[in-house]
Amino acid sequence: MKQQFYTWVKISLVLVYLVVIAGAFVRMTGSGMGCPDWPKCFGYYIPPTEESVLQWSPGRSFEDGQVIIKDEQLWVAQGDFTTGDTFNPAHWTLYTKHSYAIFNPYHTWVEYLNRLLGALAGLSTLLMALFSLSMWTTKKTHTLLAWGVVLGMGFQAWLGATVVYSVLAPYRITLHMLMALVIIGALMALWPRKNMGSLKNPSLIYFSVSALFLLAIQVVMGTQVRAYVDHQSEITQGLAPELWLQDPPVLFYIHRSFSIALLLVQWWIWRISPIELKKRHLITLSLMVGTAISGIVLYYLDFPLGSQTAHLVLATLIFGLQWKTILDLFTSKPPK
Repeated sequence: MKQQFYTWVKISLVLVYLVVIAGAFVRMTGSGMGCPDWPKCFGYYIPPTEESVLQWSPGRSFEDGQVIIKDEQLWVAQGDFTTGDTFNPAHWTLYTKHSYAIFNPYHTWVEYLNRLLGALAGLSTLLMALFSLSMWTTKKTHTLLAWGVVLGMGFQAWLGATVVYSVLAPYRITLHMLMALVIIGALMALWPRKNMGSLKNPSLIYFSVSALFLLAIQVVMGTQVRAYVDHQSEITQGLAPELWLQDPPVLFYIHRSFSIALLLVQWWIWRISPIELKKRHLITLSLMVGTAISGIVLYYLDFPLGSQTAHLVLATLIFGLQWKTILDLFTSKPPK
């Protein structure tokens, strides 16, 4: 049972990272409102591919909760019925959580696949938590943390719903991203650890914690810059990406310059690390360089396809490696 538990920890971590990648792709393509309701998508478990499905017409059968777009508004079916010759408002309730009522099949399916991956990740963490019950007598903290992850996934799903209801409010998107990092961090804490008792030293621990703290600040600033870009993209209706950062806020320049501090701290960590840890820190440093390069590409090449996703995914991979190193250092025991 212990082996199955660690297997599901790894599967859950991979799936959560896939959800992060899918979420980044959702933002990159502007598909965040592809499904304007939650947890279903236009009231369907499997969303439509054609706009005609969401239009009222006589002689059509509807099921309770299914959605149509009429007069640029969303209407929700009240019960199962077949439409008559004219629209009967008694069969419908106006959707009031927001006023967004646009169907784009591409955006809908991008967002739907993101939610589908989220559901799979949630199921995986639940299985992980169930297997953790067998470790209650030996590692209670693992069992408690595993169930904490399940609760965290539920909270994350609720945050996702509030993001939709708020029509992609920037601060809610930021909370959604930070919660994803918390879940990744918790899963990393459940991952089997390497004993570094003979390698740990106060300086390495200090700079490792500092690097993670600086990264957290950078991620928060990055999400706020991204919110500004989203707003500019909305103004230009997704066109003219060369204008999105033409007159950026001061926070953009701070975010850009802050990457230098991150690189320097990580380079110093690599310098002072023992040979056994240099490979891991070199990978982390390389990912940081890749993140910086992707940021340069975003700014100077006007947001080419995939660059935004790469920028975010690389940052989350860096977070995972840094947090894993800190966990290994703090839980190691000196050799006997």
